[in-house]
Amino acid sequence: MKIERITVLRILAVILAIVFAIRLYNLQVINGEAYLEASNMRSTSVVKEKAPRGDIKDRNGKALVTNREGYSLLWIKTAAEDGEINEMLVKLADILAESGYEFSDSLPITEYPYEFTFDDDAEKQAWFDSKRRLKSDMTAEEVINFYRDEVFNFDTNLSQDRLRAVIGIRYDAEMSGFSYSTPYTVASDVDIEVVMKVKERSGEFPDIEVTRDYFRQYEFASLAAHTLGRIGKIYKEEYEELKKKGYAMNDYVGKQGIEKICEDDLRGADGTVVLGVPDGGELLGVGTEEAVAGNYVVLTLDADLQMTAEESLKRTINEIAASGAGKGAQKGADASAGAAVVLDVNNAEVLALATYPSYNPETFNEMYSELSNSEDKPLWNRAISGTYSPGSTFKPLTAVAALETGAVTIEEKLMCNGVYKFFKDYQPKCWIYLDNGLTHSWENVTEAIEDSCNLYFYEAGRRTGIDAIADYAKRFGLGEYTGIELTEESRGSMANPDYKEKIEGEGAEWYGGDTIQASIGQSYSHFTPLQLANYIATLVNGGTRYRPHIIKSVHRSADGAEVKRSAPIIEERITMTAENLDAVKKGMYGVVDEGSASKIFRDYGIEVGGKTGTAQGNSNESNTALFVAFAPYDKPEIAVAVVIEHGVRGVNAATVARDIFDEYFAVDADIAKSYGVGELLP
Repeated sequence: MKIERITVLRILAVILAIVFAIRLYNLQVINGEAYLEASNMRSTSVVKEKAPRGDIKDRNGKALVTNREGYSLLWIKTAAEDGEINEMLVKLADILAESGYEFSDSLPITEYPYEFTFDDDAEKQAWFDSKRRLKSDMTAEEVINFYRDEVFNFDTNLSQDRLRAVIGIRYDAEMSGFSYSTPYTVASDVDIEVVMKVKERSGEFPDIEVTRDYFRQYEFASLAAHTLGRIGKIYKEEYEELKKKGYAMNDYVGKQGIEKICEDDLRGADGTVVLGVPDGGELLGVGTEEAVAGNYVVLTLDADLQMTAEESLKRTINEIAASGAGKGAQKGADASAGAAVVLDVNNAEVLALATYPSYNPETFNEMYSELSNSEDKPLWNRAISGTYSPGSTFKPLTAVAALETGAVTIEEKLMCNGVYKFFKDYQPKCWIYLDNGLTHSWENVTEAIEDSCNLYFYEAGRRTGIDAIADYAKRFGLGEYTGIELTEESRGSMANPDYKEKIEGEGAEWYGGDTIQASIGQSYSHFTPLQLANYIATLVNGGTRYRPHIIKSVHRSADGAEVKRSAPIIEERITMTAENLDAVKKGMYGVVDEGSASKIFRDYGIEVGGKTGTAQGNSNESNTALFVAFAPYDKPEIAVAVVIEHGVRGVNAATVARDIFDEYFAVDADIAKSYGVGELLP
């Protein structure tokens, strides 16, 4: 009897197990998707509460980049079918289009007439390879139609532009990891009219949530745009790395400039808003976690000095172009761009880093096509990326090399008779002989710098040799990366035999004529305005080359407590005798007192040292104008470098430096008085 009972119990246990297995199979396999969908409809969506990015300020605490509050439209995923989704998004797209909102998404197809936006065939093929349902021979219009009919199941007739907009929204959402727990931002920074319409017609937008958001505000429009940089949506290529740091596909990240370099500091800690999604579909805030603002960054820039440099560049360039209009080639009508750099000579803090033309980071996305296709290249940071033949601004460097190696002495005078006849097959002329048929006669190094005598520097450079000249150029940081925190810096180049081979091919011979041309800043030498400014700073501070830097400190937004502070970094110490340095500086003083820049600085209240330069362009282009300078003469504080593309002559660039000195020394009347200045000239 006992055995029979055990058998019965075993049979019952088996039957129950079978019943449970069938039930579990029904729940998880047969109807699993339906139950999961129902569960998700009753679950919650954890939506990020975006943290405001930290501000960016100038050295005096003036805000350069801040945040303003605005609105974004979030699409919350529910169990709605394609037809309902498409109808909702079409209506939303209508409202946004009426307000002038411009859509941006990752679908690589333009608006109608549809065309692909790939840079090359390899990029196009890679995209198609990632889309298993697409064929690589499809046209852009065929791709749009495929998404319309096969993927998103549109059953309404739409205009081509509206169809592209809504397909773009759905495609971008899919690429951004759109899910029940990850909403998608349909539109950012929408105006209040859009918000009101969406709220008034909330029944038509059951899955759209209006959220408060923060948007970057550039307080002075295009001021220091290349330095400050911009933010943008995370690219798919960036996401694989950034998601490890907690970024979502919809997040914004620094793309250029300080916004990129200081991303880890500026980015705050996002909070959360938990949105409940009950049966009725109404969105309820059921819990929050506060966001924490990012740190703010203090730059070495002086906003007023930066503004002065930018405005002076723009005004001077436009005046040169207007003056040269209708006068033929090489008269300045083609002047359209330039750069100016101001450094503290005692630590290489960047006080101004100006590039013209520029752009407004707030309108970058809308203006990108126009900006990127402009012949004037406004997106190019000429101050650190542009490389220019230095012309005669290089002569003080040649003077230092010649004096320190003993190739010439301070008192020694060299003859300028107009034509350099050392080489039988190459006999270049001095500029004064070419222009006026005159000569400089006998000159020492100070006089040669003041008069910018080519023949003196041909002979001094020949005696010194290209190896020594190139070595000193390197030690002064010319043709070398400066190490500034900003990306996109160009290295430039210093003329020497190895570089000539690199340019012209193996076996290219270096001639004596190459050396003497290099000694006056011609040949293969090309430097950035930042390198030129730092070379002058290094020269006048006695030979200490600092690494230029633009980030001064980082602070907590909550209480202003300092988190980080930059310290000056010494890259090189160059030995120069006091006598040699004094001889070179006196020559640079002569340039602004009696020489080529004297009409700009005549009766100026502060003693300045400088050097003009003119770099020859093509036969149908105006020459490039350069000017490097420092002040005050006896106890230098700042070094300035100005370059104007097609600016005709160096004295034109000196006008920008004059404006910069006016602003810097007029900032504090007491400082001006300490230099014996009564009233600075306007």
